[in-house]
Amino acid sequence: MTDLMPTLDAELPSPPIPSPPIPVVVAAARKAPAPWRYFASTVLLTVAAVLLGFAAHLVGISALSHNSAQKAAMDTLRIDLATGQAPVGQMRVDPVELLEAEERQEEPPPPRLLPLGTPVALLTIPRLGLEEVIREGTTGGVLTGGPGHQRDTVLPGQSGTSIVYGRAGAYGAPFGGIDGLLPGDEIVTVTGQGESRYQVTGVRRAGDAVPPAFNPGGGRLTLVTAAGTPFMPAGVLRVDATLRTPAYPYPPRVLPVGSINPAEQPLAIDSTNLWVLVMGIQGLLAGAIGAVWAWHRMDRVRAWVVFLPILSVFGLLVADQTVRLLPNLL
Repeated sequence: MTDLMPTLDAELPSPPIPSPPIPVVVAAARKAPAPWRYFASTVLLTVAAVLLGFAAHLVGISALSHNSAQKAAMDTLRIDLATGQAPVGQMRVDPVELLEAEERQEEPPPPRLLPLGTPVALLTIPRLGLEEVIREGTTGGVLTGGPGHQRDTVLPGQSGTSIVYGRAGAYGAPFGGIDGLLPGDEIVTVTGQGESRYQVTGVRRAGDAVPPAFNPGGGRLTLVTAAGTPFMPAGVLRVDATLRTPAYPYPPRVLPVGSINPAEQPLAIDSTNLWVLVMGIQGLLAGAIGAVWAWHRMDRVRAWVVFLPILSVFGLLVADQTVRLLPNLL
């Protein structure tokens, strides 16, 4: 019996070793930031959205907006030229109102001033490979869609001086290269009266001599844009061209020379849609406040997913309206 005791003791299993307790990690509650952090974050996020939207708008989106407006204007002008309804003066009977009057067998409506943005002519500059539709008016809003005709001057091809503005940097920069035109270069325009051909006589800046008067019954085309580096205007640049084909007559004019609004002058600022900018800033601030609150209170990935599109939309809207407040020839 004594000999068996060690054997039995050796066969008994050893007691289990207790495992250490598993630590329980408790997520600490996110501490609410100080009020000044909310304010600083909102301001920084708003400024960043505006600056990014402004840069993106000037670099790419404004050019896309210009191309879209030009396509629509080209379609309208082609239809008007084909149907004989293209404008030939400062006033025109609205085609829709005229059609409605004919259907009702009523007298035709009276002519009215051309609405701003109405396509009036096609401009072609072979040396620059430029083909643009000229629209009525020279406000900053009109020039976002391409060159604009100064309303108190005759249309291209008519007897007298026709003045056309165009941007040098933003919105496709249609006139960004006209300072490279040389004397003798050709400019072609097409209106409701037909095709006209001009010959460039020179480029002038502030202080340069004004070109001499042309012969009675002749015509001149003056292209106007900003001088200097794009987006940093150093004055106004003008290109003068003399009409080489017979001048067309022009109908009676309602707007005499010098009667256009200040917003239609060179390097003027158009503030007609200032209310849109105010509404855009309010929406951007509301989105920034919501984004900052969600960043500190919610999952940060979800906060970006929800508020990034909102901030992008309002940032681009504010940028677009801010660019429209810049001088109209930029």
